[in-house]
Amino acid sequence: MRSAVVLAAALALSSFAAGASSNWRAHVPGKEQELTDPLPQSADNAAAGQELYRRNCSGCHGADAAGRGHKPSLRSSHVRSASDGDLFWLLRNGSLAHGM
Repeated sequence: MRSAVVLAAALALSSFAAGASSNWRAHVPGKEQELTDPLPQSADNAAAGQELYRRNCSGCHGADAAGRGHKPSLRSSHVRSASDGDLFWLLRNGSLAHGM
């Protein structure tokens, strides 16, 4: 399951050039920030990540990750510059400021 979450995080970072503005990254512990995606970059892994995004994220953030209503876009520089570990932490812990 951890690999699936890391894959989804990597997808959010790379495939969608993701980004949302909040201060969630300030709460990520140092050891979490250092995590890297354990899965190799491949077409199969990217397709699996796209499917995870479609099932779990697109309902709020949109198919294009541009956000919907009060749900933030995942295209901001704040998320785009996040590490794999930052994104993994956010997906595991959510961002209460944004209702996730």
